[in-house]
Amino acid sequence: MFFDDENPMAMPEADQPTDEPMMESDEAEAIDASATEEPEVEAAAEEPVTEETPVAEEKPATAAAADVEPAPAAEEEDEDRHWYVVHCYSGYENKVRHNLEQRIETMNMKDFIFDVVVPTEEEIEVKEGKRRTIERRVFPGYILVNMKMNEESWYVVRNTPGVTSFVGMGNDPTPLRPEEVSQIIKRMEADAPRIKVTFKQGERVRIVDGPFNDFRGTVDEIDMERAKVRVMVNFFGRETPVELDFLQVEKS
Repeated sequence: MFFDDENPMAMPEADQPTDEPMMESDEAEAIDASATEEPEVEAAAEEPVTEETPVAEEKPATAAAADVEPAPAAEEEDEDRHWYVVHCYSGYENKVRHNLEQRIETMNMKDFIFDVVVPTEEEIEVKEGKRRTIERRVFPGYILVNMKMNEESWYVVRNTPGVTSFVGMGNDPTPLRPEEVSQIIKRMEADAPRIKVTFKQGERVRIVDGPFNDFRGTVDEIDMERAKVRVMVNFFGRETPVELDFLQVEKS
């Protein structure tokens, strides 16, 4: 090693301290700092993953769906509901319905006997020249009961005061077919009331409305579909056919 004679304290250039090592240490510290910060960034990036991963939370939805699945079973239970025809004393249909409805309430049978109906329809009749609308029973002496048939429900209906029997084959009540129920409901809900026909072919009738008012004649033909009747009237000594509405004629 050689020393400078003029400056014996001088050190070789290779040994002289420079700023470069400091810069390298600063960069090392910066790298270390960035290295320590990276895990935080990665942790922050991983946080949404931990929030999205709770797949277990979706299971209750599946369980809830499983709870809804028994609905078809309830529909199968509804298939046990049928309409039955019950015979009762004629003229006491409404009284029997009232008695049965009271028994359903007091004997807690609402889960087995659902409805009691007396089928009726509106009807127009002409009497003494006046029209009036009356409520006529479609099946006199019968009521309809919507129920699930079992021994207990059968007992409640069968032992209601005024009830004589179920309609069916032997001792087995026979439910109505769906098309039969539809026909009865359609008849009960008809917009136009039926016209009561009190006369038949060959009978004497009196005309109560129209240009032949108060004329009398004989029924020649009855058209139920068109609600028309043809009456043979003696007009100027001759038998003349006159077509009239049912409401224009009454039994003489």
